[in-house]
Amino acid sequence: MAQRRGSRRTAVVSVLTVATLAAVAFVTWGIAGGGQGGGTTPVAQVEAWAGALTHTAPEPEPEAEPTTAEVGFDLTAYSTTDPASPWVIVNKQHPLTPSDWAPDDLVAVDGVQVRADVAADLEAMLAAAAADGVEILPRDGYRSFAGQAAARAAVEQRRGFEHAERYSARPGFSEHQTGLALDVDSGSNPSCDLQTCFAQTAEGLWVAEHGHEHGFLVRYTPENTETTGYSPEGWHLRWVGRDLAGWMHAEGRTSLEDVFGVPGGSTYLEQ
Repeated sequence: MAQRRGSRRTAVVSVLTVATLAAVAFVTWGIAGGGQGGGTTPVAQVEAWAGALTHTAPEPEPEAEPTTAEVGFDLTAYSTTDPASPWVIVNKQHPLTPSDWAPDDLVAVDGVQVRADVAADLEAMLAAAAADGVEILPRDGYRSFAGQAAARAAVEQRRGFEHAERYSARPGFSEHQTGLALDVDSGSNPSCDLQTCFAQTAEGLWVAEHGHEHGFLVRYTPENTETTGYSPEGWHLRWVGRDLAGWMHAEGRTSLEDVFGVPGGSTYLEQ
């Protein structure tokens, strides 16, 4: 609306300017005896002056949107489809390929297996939490295809198929198989382990606030449920590295799908 009012003002000024020029031209033409022949007519003079005015102040070019390079972060640094990539996206529309892929650099941290790149940040996060009086207990890390199949079957048997679809990935579709994800328990309130109330425990609140400082996302949140296809799991952490996690936190972005423009949702890809 502001732009339209500005255009109207510009049009009015232009009309007044041309009218003024016309009057000056007629006076000048009369003084110079333009009516005697051989001189420039008032109309021609006004057109020349008006043309000069309209070409001396061109419209400014619109500002270009900043690129990722200009804001200091490259979102193309790693693949989102290679299972070995730290930024691989695994969801119900994007299974691991091949489905039985397994990392070859697993190491143990506090009784769970994670990729070697994850280990140092996980140890640092556990130490930082402990320094703040918060006891985060790693529960489960890497799961093979067969391990995920067993875990999923157990959830279905205990809670039913619909519950399993919301909380437990089918084999081949699980972040745990990448070695980049882990579930954690609460040292202060074990009754909330693997429960929605985990997010309100001291441990759940701490990882939500500080996880990004050590390269971890709370992967499934209330805000991104529709995008990720999973109900909130405050205990499920996904390592993406400190650079990406810090950038996402600063930008207020909660899902990898949103950041990289990758489809997600609650419907599984038919294989």
